[in-house]
Amino acid sequence: MPDAQPIGRNRSRKPLSSQDHPYQEQHVTTRPAPLQLAHLIVDAQRDGRELEQLAPELMPKDFADAYQTQQEILRLLDATVAGWKIGSKSPTGHTQGSPLPSECLFASSTHFDRADFGKMGFELEIAFRFGRDFLPRAQPYSPDEVLNGIESMASTVEIVTSHFAKWPNIEPLLQLSDMLNHGALIVGEFVPFNPEFDFLKPALKLTFDGQDITPTTIGNPAGDPRRLLPWLVNHHTTQGSTLPAGLVITTGTYTGVYNPPRAGRLVGQIEGLPTVALTVS
Repeated sequence: MPDAQPIGRNRSRKPLSSQDHPYQEQHVTTRPAPLQLAHLIVDAQRDGRELEQLAPELMPKDFADAYQTQQEILRLLDATVAGWKIGSKSPTGHTQGSPLPSECLFASSTHFDRADFGKMGFELEIAFRFGRDFLPRAQPYSPDEVLNGIESMASTVEIVTSHFAKWPNIEPLLQLSDMLNHGALIVGEFVPFNPEFDFLKPALKLTFDGQDITPTTIGNPAGDPRRLLPWLVNHHTTQGSTLPAGLVITTGTYTGVYNPPRAGRLVGQIEGLPTVALTVS
């Protein structure tokens, strides 16, 4: 069983994609607050502590503040982006997301140390990869253009966490600033994209130490997660950035959040996709 070694780009192990993209979103300096908040989050991460009450002037005012904070976090960590997490609270709700540093992507069956995370929850998800680059242009890409670019899909487990002591009871924009509560992404084997797959209510099973913990209600809050992908493409391309092929794009939980009561092994099985698993000690 492998210990927690990242499999994102620019690491010693083979990356998830055979293509190597030195990808970063464009960084634009804005008002000081997002930069200051990013420094606080990165310092808390490095020190292994949680942030308490923030000064009002440091709270993100809008989506632009939150995304600017994300970009500053990446800059401070000297991180390379290997993926994205995207999601929505409802089938017609606003899409939002966060880039995923290469150091936070791991192969299935990776072994994690519980002490590396303050809070910890597990989400069983589906991820996609594009087989083409989406280049910058003024006109947004259409849903058909985006969906035709999907090359492969996989099951994933996201470890959700936070650098804030009161999480999950904190402002949504603050969660977005904190990389949308991202801790790590465990990625199963990718298989060719199947447009006939049941993305609304796939048959699945989630176990912890062999005990079935599959929730009664299965489903992604966003509905069909493919609807989220055009937002991600156009979030980049209309701002002058390329969204490269090969990024791992995970699209939200089908099983809610499971908070493990102890150390153990989590196994997620989505029918039609290879199994994904992890162990926490």
